[in-house]
Amino acid sequence: MTDVISSQAPATGAQGGSEDGLGPAVTKAVIPAAGLGTRFLPATKATPKEMLPVVDKPAIQYVVEEAVAAGLGDVLMITGRNKSSLENHFDRAWELEEALQAKGDLLRLARVRKSNVLADVHYVRQGDPRGLGHAIACAAHHVGDHPFAVLLGDDLIDVRDPLLSRMIDVQRRSRASVVALMEVPREQIHLYGCAAVEPTGEDDVVRVTGMVEKPDAADAPSNLAVIGRYVLHPRIFEVLATTAPGRGGEIQITDALQTLTDASGEGGGVYGVVFRGRRYDTGDRLDYLKAVVQIACDHPDLGADLRTWLRGFAADLTD
Repeated sequence: MTDVISSQAPATGAQGGSEDGLGPAVTKAVIPAAGLGTRFLPATKATPKEMLPVVDKPAIQYVVEEAVAAGLGDVLMITGRNKSSLENHFDRAWELEEALQAKGDLLRLARVRKSNVLADVHYVRQGDPRGLGHAIACAAHHVGDHPFAVLLGDDLIDVRDPLLSRMIDVQRRSRASVVALMEVPREQIHLYGCAAVEPTGEDDVVRVTGMVEKPDAADAPSNLAVIGRYVLHPRIFEVLATTAPGRGGEIQITDALQTLTDASGEGGGVYGVVFRGRRYDTGDRLDYLKAVVQIACDHPDLGADLRTWLRGFAADLTD
């Protein structure tokens, strides 16, 4: 199959485009953060799971930093009840800053202030917990008629393996929606949305021909799992408005994207970027612990000492 991305005709209508024929720039990121974090109870009884520490930063800060690194300085968080600590983290902490300033602790002061100035962060409440598709639909007013990125907090992408910027590039050329895909063992595909695909002229880009949410291994169309990064055409909002609840009684983004795979015209079609880099899954307790260890091993201040300790600890382990 030829590279259908580069052969897309320039779009017309409200979105317009740039002089080089690409679609509109992607400037906004949406981060759904309304979940209850039940897999981490009781730790998440009073603390949002997005605020659980990964070494020396809450998980949500890694996600915002990734968005900013890809040029997305306008961030909307979809929150729910008991999520005020998210807003506090990205706000000024005057008393703490003054205390650090008075002590001359400029290193920690800089770390505290970093989260204040990372991005222009906005918040909207989801209200009813009706699934990821419904959470994304809550961003319609803020996003408007422009493409936007969605970043799920359970997936942390290593800064050395940029994914989001590549997805934005594909979205601007295709003017379609783009999902991140990753090969997983067949026996794990039931944990993910799964994509049926066909090749394009680019090794890491495929055209998505179908999607199914958490299929049995025997029924899965591939071993390509949808991971927590999307760059979506605003047409997704029209589709979500008419998408019925699916698996689990929730409005699934997978079902809405399935509708777009065969759609024609502006915003029709779905592409996938196959990611082969480092991804850290913080979605359950064991994977969260693995992610903390992996990221800590590469930490500039802690990594060398931790790796030395781990070697000795592992050598003493017995079954």
